[in-house]
Amino acid sequence: MNRPRVLLAEDHRIVAEGLRSLLATDFDLAGMVEDGRTLVEAAQGLRPDVIVADISMPRLNGIEALEALRRDGPDVPVVFLTMHRDVAYARRALEAGAAGYVLKHSAATELLQALRAALEGGTYVSPALAGKVFEAMKNGPSTAVDPIRRLTLRQREVLELLVEGLSAKEIAARVGISPRTVEFHKYQMMEAIGAKSSAELIRFAIEHGIADR
Repeated sequence: MNRPRVLLAEDHRIVAEGLRSLLATDFDLAGMVEDGRTLVEAAQGLRPDVIVADISMPRLNGIEALEALRRDGPDVPVVFLTMHRDVAYARRALEAGAAGYVLKHSAATELLQALRAALEGGTYVSPALAGKVFEAMKNGPSTAVDPIRRLTLRQREVLELLVEGLSAKEIAARVGISPRTVEFHKYQMMEAIGAKSSAELIRFAIEHGIADR
């Protein structure tokens, strides 16, 4: 009997190798990727049965990658494995179509259970968060109050690279825009979230899962 094929998206190599060992008991590894954009491309090419993804990843974060998959395919269940305990992250992930939300410190006991539930068409949320998450979702969608939604996809991409320590010139070369446009995006983001400095902007990125470096 063929075992389910899992695609793993995790940008920390040590964590990824640990997850690979954990998953090997019940799953075949279809592939491993380190950023959200590559995740979308790999999912479209490899057609795994299920995906395990972090939320905080370069290029596209996990939720943005999930939104791209829901828009362009394939229709594969995605289980997030994340350090973020904030109910807002779990709520946004589920609203985007996630099949699971597991806290990293619970991976050893919960991840396989979450994957089995996802493959059966169910949804799994770590018990430590489940009650608060589903209670919050009763109040309607969170889009209107989610500060991350104030930023465009390109702005989030620029912000991730700023957190990595790249200069405006380096970011411009990486994403194919001018340094002046990079600075424009930077100040537009500061205005959108009410940041008064680059340091506050970077702190916002880390606190909201856009980047975790």
